[in-house]
Amino acid sequence: QVQLVESGGGLVQPGESLRLSCAASVRITRPNVMCWYRQAPGNGRELVAGITSAGRTDYIDSVKGRLTISRDNAKNTLYLQMDNLKPEDSAVYFCNAQIEMEQGQWTYYWGQGTQVTVSS
Repeated sequence: QVQLVESGGGLVQPGESLRLSCAASVRITRPNVMCWYRQAPGNGRELVAGITSAGRTDYIDSVKGRLTISRDNAKNTLYLQMDNLKPEDSAVYFCNAQIEMEQGQWTYYWGQGTQVTVSS
């Protein structure tokens, strides 16, 4: 079982920055993809960015150039550096781990979420 704990959310003004962290309770040695999702009020959960165990990254278009996903495998920690934040980035941000427990069988784990509010 993998537990994920997010931190780093808060209230900032447009144009400011935040860094989210997600600490995993164990070292993940199986093939995996770590992701950040977000959910704004009245909306479904949206994939924001992902990073493979090899370090390959991908982003949705609306955050490219402003948000950066990274991971420190030695610390079992996932990060999301958020720069030039906009009001439309306001949401609860969730950490997600997708782990290939057996070949072709993937298990998903979720954190509890951290609130990001961008407002003047």
